[in-house]
Amino acid sequence: MDEESRYFIGFSVFPGIGPVRFQLLLSYFGSAAAAWHASSESLASIHLPPVLCASFIEFRKNFSIDAYIKQLEKEHVIPVPFTHPHYPKLLHEISDAPIVLYVKGKTTTPIDMHRTIAIVGTRRATSYGKDVTKTLVRDFVAAGCTIISGMAYGIDAVAHETAIACDGKTIAVLGCGADVCAPAENRHIYDALASGGFGAIVSEMPLGLRPSKRLFPARNRIISGLSRAVIVVEGTEDSGALITARYAAEQGRDVFAVPGAITSPMSKAPAKLIKDGAEIIESAGDVLSSLGLANSARSDNNKKTCVVAGDSQEQKILAVLSQESLHIDALIEATGLTASEVTASITVLELGERVKDIGGNVYAINHR
Repeated sequence: MDEESRYFIGFSVFPGIGPVRFQLLLSYFGSAAAAWHASSESLASIHLPPVLCASFIEFRKNFSIDAYIKQLEKEHVIPVPFTHPHYPKLLHEISDAPIVLYVKGKTTTPIDMHRTIAIVGTRRATSYGKDVTKTLVRDFVAAGCTIISGMAYGIDAVAHETAIACDGKTIAVLGCGADVCAPAENRHIYDALASGGFGAIVSEMPLGLRPSKRLFPARNRIISGLSRAVIVVEGTEDSGALITARYAAEQGRDVFAVPGAITSPMSKAPAKLIKDGAEIIESAGDVLSSLGLANSARSDNNKKTCVVAGDSQEQKILAVLSQESLHIDALIEATGLTASEVTASITVLELGERVKDIGGNVYAINHR
């Protein structure tokens, strides 16, 4: 790692200087190294608040960049400064690109960052929202697209799970450190991306930082910044997905919305976006065509397909559901599997049309 990159890392950990302020420091001092070692008088001369100057000087006195880099290595997290040639080109284009993007992931095949689609929505996803998400992700993966989302409950989790079940690539953007799995219930997604070869975990937050509500808007701008297009599946009128859509519009990304029942509160966010000019999406083909990706999609012989594995976990679930329909909590208890195991297996079984959600997370055998 070159010397300049080390100081990018140092600034990325200090909480008082974000991407915009950091760019001002670079412009004035000429390098991150010079800005890191600048005197308090020099820092004050560019109108940094006195409290911030004092806080930064105290921080750099006590913070060891070398020790932090060793911690990154221990956690298998790779720092990618925005001057690095591997920094995502799309993300580099936004006005407040992260100083450093922290990446955790082990994949043997490259992630296509030119065909990235963000799919976001409510944490309280309906059966309709889940079904739409699965269908869209399946078709995007078949077209060679990488799925971007935020690893939250609901639509985000379904998007990641489906991409994994279809042997595709997906990136989870976290509102916490890349070494923190949040929510803990999505550990199966985190592990599949961090070490299973299905994509990557990314964050601009320093290691160890726990998630908080105030961090999610910053996370959302990265979701849109990494993507060619943002699709909002479901959400209420104050949904966080609307923040992601707003960032997307400001960044010049295409915004799509999935229409839903006008009686459902979860249709409010997509309806608002459609009124404001977002494109209605009825299939993955609508997005691929709009982005000019339809003609460059993989041939049928090379498309990835969702494969339903017949392992013991899925057989246990099928055996229990053959007796009666069950809520997912009762299914976890009846099978003796963990919540993560049941969630992952249910996704695979749904994609294979062997089980279905008949409403309210109650699952039944799909008698086709």
